Amino acid sequence: MFIKDYVSKDYPAFSTSDSIEEASEIAKEFGYSHIFIKKKGIYCGALSQSFLEESPEGSLSTLELHYEKFAIMEDGSILDTVKLFHIFNANVVPVIGKTEKYLGYISCDDVFTEFSKYPLFSENGAILTVQTTSKHYSFTEIAKIVEENNAKIYGCFVSAIHEDNFWLTLKISGDSLSSVDETFERYGYNVVQKHYIDEKEDLLKDRFDFFQKYLEF
Repeated sequence: MFIKDYVSKDYPAFSTSDSIEEASEIAKEFGYSHIFIKKKGIYCGALSQSFLEESPEGSLSTLELHYEKFAIMEDGSILDTVKLFHIFNANVVPVIGKTEKYLGYISCDDVFTEFSKYPLFSENGAILTVQTTSKHYSFTEIAKIVEENNAKIYGCFVSAIHEDNFWLTLKISGDSLSSVDETFERYGYNVVQKHYIDEKEDLLKDRFDFFQKYLEF
């Protein structure tokens, strides 16, 4: 999961003397949101393709005040890129070394392709989101609840934190999953979302539909 294992080099970094028009055209050709500028091999910053389109003719050096200073270190994790993609509305992030030397880039597609290999995304299973307080939050207890119901955790993450409340999203396996969320509720966790076929709910719905039809006669 280290960045250095995913660095690509086919998308060129530009010199400060290169033209704005050329940089914009190449960014559009590759379909990337930003271009990267370097000087004597050292990373200087990034400019969005949309900003380049609105800029007057000239060299990239004339836009130096607008360079965006975001990058990922080569010894970082691909998980760190997700935040940068979001903050800078980017689909590509530059990779630099400890001396700020420009090394290449990692794209959004590269990250999603890697993530798709993880059981959290690749395995079939149910997805539950449970809400609890920071005082009550215990991953040991959460894992125990899942496993005591003959299910396994494929992956989980904290999907939100607001004041004293935690929301935890889990992907789990198991043959009968309706008992899992019932156990969560019994232990004081609030199941706020669930994505799987709930046999008990389906049975109740079928009976309710039958009862409605009976009343119509």
